[in-house]
Amino acid sequence: MLSVLSKSLLLIVALFGAPAMAATILVMGDSLSAGYGLAKGEGWVDLLQKRVAKSHDVINASVSGETSAGGVARLPQLLNKHHPDIVLLELGANDGLRGLQLTATQNNLQRMMEQVTDSGAKLVLIGVQIPPNYGRLYQKKFSQMYQDLAKDHLASFVPFLLEKVANRRDLFQADGLHPIAKAQPLLLDTVWPVLKKVIGKKGS
Repeated sequence: MLSVLSKSLLLIVALFGAPAMAATILVMGDSLSAGYGLAKGEGWVDLLQKRVAKSHDVINASVSGETSAGGVARLPQLLNKHHPDIVLLELGANDGLRGLQLTATQNNLQRMMEQVTDSGAKLVLIGVQIPPNYGRLYQKKFSQMYQDLAKDHLASFVPFLLEKVANRRDLFQADGLHPIAKAQPLLLDTVWPVLKKVIGKKGS
């Protein structure tokens, strides 16, 4: 025997159809996206979830200290588990801060981009920049790497996550690398114009 509630639910589905499932956004990043040094709910990814709460679930798979190699290892399982509609890929900064070979970083990012595309998800590549600790040439090539990857894969692209805060020392924590809570809305505002277009394409 069906309960009154079950009968009511069946009637609603019959009249209006099954409720639409929320689309899923997977964020694959490092400490910049994991909210390092921030209170729970203050990071830009948390703010993104609040902005798209009515239409999307946001899965933040970002890990502080993550390298591109770590991302390659983790991404397949995350794609299989969450089946995201959109993936935001923000990795590579820790490679650059350690002076790792750019070829290895580029290959890892390329593999992840291919994994996302093969899964059927839309991709947004988020670029980062590094200080000239290992010379201006390395710094320049590091930044160019993201541009080349985005162009080669025709990926939606955010050139620099910290674009709106990079020149504001007052918006960074004591380490000079991680933005404070006050800066997080600016990070979201940097990503949002590109992501908004992707969301629109996904829904069309």
